[in-house]
Amino acid sequence: MTGDPEPLAPLNPSETALLLVEYQNEFTTEGGKLHDAVKDVMKETNMLENSVSLTKACRDAGVKIMHLPIGFGKGHPEISSNPYGILAGVKEGEAFAEGEWGSAICDAMKPEEGDITVKGKGGLCGFKSTNLDFMLRQNDVKNIVLGGFLTNCCVESTMRTAYENGYKVYTLKDCCAATSMEGQNAAFEHTFGMFSIPTTSEEIKKAVTA
Repeated sequence: MTGDPEPLAPLNPSETALLLVEYQNEFTTEGGKLHDAVKDVMKETNMLENSVSLTKACRDAGVKIMHLPIGFGKGHPEISSNPYGILAGVKEGEAFAEGEWGSAICDAMKPEEGDITVKGKGGLCGFKSTNLDFMLRQNDVKNIVLGGFLTNCCVESTMRTAYENGYKVYTLKDCCAATSMEGQNAAFEHTFGMFSIPTTSEEIKKAVTA
C-alpha cells in the first residue's frame, strides 16, 4: 500500500457506524480454522491491534459500534450441497459453526453494552441476509466505516452494497486482512477507491473527534 491517506473531513459520530466484519476466532485466533490463511497479513497490517484501538476511540466518541459475524447451522445446510468458491472451503472445513468457539467474536473485540450485533449473516454481503440496512437507518447512520475479514471478500461485498444503498463508506487499510498482501494491496489500490474512501484508523479517530 503506497502513499499517505488524505486527511478526512470531520465525521459526525451520531451519524457514523463502525462496522466490524467477522472478527471471529476462525480468523483472528491461533487454532481458528482460517487463521493460518490470514495471520501473515494480520501481522503486516497490525489490523487486530489497530481495530481494538479504533473501536475504543469510536465508542468513546459516540460512534455506533456494529458487529457483523457470519454463522452456519450444523452441517452448513445454508450452503449448497455442491458448493464452489470460498463457500466450498467454509462448508468442507465446517468453519463458523454456530455455538462453537470458532464462530465466537474474539475476546479482544467482544461486543460491549450499547453495541449492536447483526444476526443472520450466512453469505458474503453483510446486507444480503440480514436487517443491517434497517438497523443503520433506525440509528440515523449516514457514514459507514468498514474493517474486518476478508478484505477482498466479505468486506468488499458489504462495501459495494453500502455504496449502492447511498451510505458514505470508508474502508480501513490497517484494519482489514486478506489471505495475501498481494490481494490486500490490489483491493485497496485498484478497487476500493471506486466504492469507498480508503483510509486508516488514525484518520478516522481524528475525523470523529474533530
